[in-house]
Amino acid sequence: MASEDITKLAESLAKTKVGGGQLSFKGQSLKLNTAEDAEEVIKQIEEFDGLEALRLEGNTVGVEAAKVIAKALEKKSELKRCHWSDMFTGRLRSEIPPALISLGDALIAAGAQLVELDLSDNAFGPDGVRGFEALLKSPACYTLQELKLNNCGMGIGGGKILAAALKECHRKSSAQGKPLALKIFVAGRNRLENDGATALAEAFGIIGTLEEVHMPQNGINHPGITALAQAFAINPLLKVINLNDNTFTEKGAVAMADTLKALRQIEVINFGDCLVRSKGAVAIADAVKEGLHKLKELNLSFCEIKRDAALTVAEAIEDKTELEKLDLNGNCLGEEVCEQLHEILEGFNMASVLGSLSDDEGEEDDDDEEEEDEDEEEEEEEEQQQLKERGAEEQESLTPKKIIDSQASTPVPSPPVDVATFLAFPSPEKLLRLGPKCSVLIAQQTDTSDVEKVVATLLRISSVFKDEAPVKTAVHETTDALMKKAFSSATFNSDAFISNLLVHMGLLKSEEKIKTVPSLYGILMTLNHMVQQDYFPKSLAPVLSAFVTKPNRALDSCSFARHMLLQTLHQL
Repeated sequence: MASEDITKLAESLAKTKVGGGQLSFKGQSLKLNTAEDAEEVIKQIEEFDGLEALRLEGNTVGVEAAKVIAKALEKKSELKRCHWSDMFTGRLRSEIPPALISLGDALIAAGAQLVELDLSDNAFGPDGVRGFEALLKSPACYTLQELKLNNCGMGIGGGKILAAALKECHRKSSAQGKPLALKIFVAGRNRLENDGATALAEAFGIIGTLEEVHMPQNGINHPGITALAQAFAINPLLKVINLNDNTFTEKGAVAMADTLKALRQIEVINFGDCLVRSKGAVAIADAVKEGLHKLKELNLSFCEIKRDAALTVAEAIEDKTELEKLDLNGNCLGEEVCEQLHEILEGFNMASVLGSLSDDEGEEDDDDEEEEDEDEEEEEEEEQQQLKERGAEEQESLTPKKIIDSQASTPVPSPPVDVATFLAFPSPEKLLRLGPKCSVLIAQQTDTSDVEKVVATLLRISSVFKDEAPVKTAVHETTDALMKKAFSSATFNSDAFISNLLVHMGLLKSEEKIKTVPSLYGILMTLNHMVQQDYFPKSLAPVLSAFVTKPNRALDSCSFARHMLLQTLHQL
């Protein structure tokens, strides 16, 4: 390391905060690549007697540096709190698991008994969970009370690995007479979806000691929400439930409302931007009215709630003396209902708890009611179709080998799939079952002179994107065939295409009411591939970059995919 670099590092370390058993390197932007880079940090750790908390947030730690820091931690048996969020900035995803393994092994060797582990804002993906899996299963985590994994890009696979590790930790710690008693769980912005949420719900049900659960922006629909609700019902100490920006619909809202009736310690309910809709809001209002006397905050903002349901919610909080905030902003109320809400709450002497209604969408007409019912029906149809497919797959996997052998001469084929079926109810399995010519078939059957149809087809293709190689390849090849055909056509309007796509992504406003895609992850990852291809007009890159850079809640929930796309666009 150059002498000037050492001087800079020494000056930075002079700012290190020490006190209360805590050693903090927080926000010092240290670039620790090699063992030599980490010498001063190691010295601080080694000389700190009674180290109970180590803060490494806002730095970047490489594999070699992690190994030597880990060596220093092997003698720190009193360490209880690891504040290790945002400590791999600029690192390749492949570097993070070995770094985490080194640090975790050190904590195990030291005989530490952790109370808090925070690895938030480290984009390590599913593989990264493997990096601290052994730590979670070890005696070092039998005492864990707070686990924070916000914005890590774990995905479904990572969620399942995490859930299995938590269950194993509980099993092993119970065998020693001191079961894992996790209190706070944070895993927002992780693309857990239904399968990841359901796996974690199983772990939560076994643990049973949770007080706070924060899982916003995870693409969870009502099957996952229902599984979580069932798990929450057997965690009687729950005080905070934050599931903001997932998709309940009526089914998920009703399931969650039933659970709320069984909980007595709830203080904060954050179901904002969860599409609970009017029927779901009424169910939640009933749960609030029946109990929840410790409730301090109720957030049902941006949930497509209409006038009567909103008034029912307001009336339900009459005797909630602890309530500090009621958020109904961004719903479909209209000026008159907004005034009625104020009047109802003034009658309870609670007008001050009502949050701003500045983003109210206005009262909707009967056509919108019908559209909501149609949306529910579409969701039901899609769900039933998926259940049928899963059932067929499960039946096939459960068929005894002898029966398969006896039927070898007349094998039962998988249900046939054509392009129309895939586009109506997209799924990764259907795309793969279309076979090696799926890209050609979809491109042939799409009218590329119609911008709207091209956008709709692209969004359906990208919606099934997964990091798994076969699916990713199929999505990329199908996208390439479609968009190469479109962009090579003299009549195709590229500017209209990008505008239409941005509208459907919810990044550009439209005068017409357009149903936006529920998750941007698939289309962002697909665009990341598209913009690198020769057929993509480079003139569209600045436009795309401008809109993806803007603050947007939907984009925030896909921070990893957004970062990947912006990085690629900046390199063009």
